[in-house]
Amino acid sequence: MKEYGRHVFWLNYFDSELKRREGRRVPLSSATRGPTLQELGEACRRLNIQPQPQPARYPALPAKESGYVSVTKSNPKRGLLLKIAKELSVVRGLAQRRQPKTQPGRKK
Repeated sequence: MKEYGRHVFWLNYFDSELKRREGRRVPLSSATRGPTLQELGEACRRLNIQPQPQPARYPALPAKESGYVSVTKSNPKRGLLLKIAKELSVVRGLAQRRQPKTQPGRKK
């Protein structure tokens, strides 16, 4: 059942690998390559907007696994979309810094 007091943000809105007609809603400069539902949920938590993540398939691309977060309406959706996109890139950067760096072997 539709919840009228909540905004829905699909992963496809933030995916830099998609074209606008395929569902991306943010500019390429703000988009993230292959965002995950966990990263999107973390970005929303960092903005204190209480997300409810759900795995699902985006209606326009039903063959691709996707998901969305549902958040309470507080601001206009477009402004919130851009804030989440910025925070998503921060979350992705933090996750990459936490991964152990492997030293490439020397080639002889």
